Amino acid sequence: MKIGFTTLGCKLNFAESSALGKALIARGHTRAKNGEEADICIINTCSVTDAADHKDRQMIHRIRRQNPNAILIVTGCYAQLKPDEIAHIEGVDYVLGQDEKFHLEEFIERLELSPLNAKRSTLNVSPIRDVEDFHGAYSKDDRTRCFLKVQDGCNYFCSYCTIPLARGKSRNPSIATLVQQAKEALNGGAKELILSGVNIGDFGRSTNERFIDLLKALDNLSPDTDTPYRIRISSCEPNLLSDEIIDFVAHSKHFAPHFHIPLQSGSNTVLKIMGRRYTRELFAERVTHIKTVMPNAFIGVDCMVGVRGETEDCWKEYIEFIESLPVSQLHVFTYSERANTRMLEMDLEIVPLKERERRSKQLHEISARKTAAFYKEHEGDEALVLWESSKKDGLMFGFTENYIKVSCPYDKTKVNTFERITVPHPY
Repeated sequence: MKIGFTTLGCKLNFAESSALGKALIARGHTRAKNGEEADICIINTCSVTDAADHKDRQMIHRIRRQNPNAILIVTGCYAQLKPDEIAHIEGVDYVLGQDEKFHLEEFIERLELSPLNAKRSTLNVSPIRDVEDFHGAYSKDDRTRCFLKVQDGCNYFCSYCTIPLARGKSRNPSIATLVQQAKEALNGGAKELILSGVNIGDFGRSTNERFIDLLKALDNLSPDTDTPYRIRISSCEPNLLSDEIIDFVAHSKHFAPHFHIPLQSGSNTVLKIMGRRYTRELFAERVTHIKTVMPNAFIGVDCMVGVRGETEDCWKEYIEFIESLPVSQLHVFTYSERANTRMLEMDLEIVPLKERERRSKQLHEISARKTAAFYKEHEGDEALVLWESSKKDGLMFGFTENYIKVSCPYDKTKVNTFERITVPHPY
């Protein structure tokens, strides 16, 4: 059968969709080409905000219009959190939960034996807190990067967040399993591994291992090929990003000087309301330590605006704190009320939607300034760029180890290769 995959949301979703697609192809199915109507359409959804839910619904309608005769299966975080809502969307045939999506091969085989009963939407969603299994995945992006899933789920239950309800408890595979998957990816041509998960600093909960030991093992891989490789760590909670980890990255052979750290608020009052497990002082210590041992490090920061209880005074503290940090980029998220979160039960000041938008815009402007300053600071540095296959206006693009995007005239022979360059003037 021809299978069409559509994925929304985070890199973890894309890695999982890639693994599911490979498994279906191994069973004899084929991927529907662009513009070709599929027999089965699978939509892997996101549900981190209300806006994400809206995009999911738009995509469901679009895929149904483009594939009027296909069996339409919706899975992912939105499907886990709001299966009944999805089931009432016209054109949806099946809704699969987070655990059920990893049994797509068997599910589709059953469909082939028992054709779909028209006008029926069937739910197959297990309670997420009952899920114990870890389903591994890795995906290649642009033939260059490989997103390696090292952890899933979260035990934190921050007051504003539904991720534990959508992804379940924190769990992970063994270091030995991940080492083998990483070798497979490198032997398959990947030059950059990106460690992905929901709360990757919590790695080891299932196997009684440590995140730092995983990093050490991946830094000492022996792939069949002699080509170089590098590794990036995706988002890691500041309370789990220890000095030991930072110092190891600074002196490692393959880890890039690139960190992504969730801050969410620069006000201790708001951090406490959110149920975060650190203070802004701890966050500042982590950033300072990174910059001390790796002055050229790129530091991306997750920031949320407009949560309940974020008063004007809290917002001023937030802005002053962000301005004081030597970080490189802000990833800004606007708060939206999510069902079944503790924040909705709190008697707190509600930030009007217009004010949320204004605050978001202010953080985006700060981010643009900080990124431009980081690029300017490193103009003229020697750096190692990994060239990608994308082409635009006769140019190809790549990233240095500290995540500076550069370009050069397109040269097919450079695709997926490293090159030592001098960082040009920011463009």
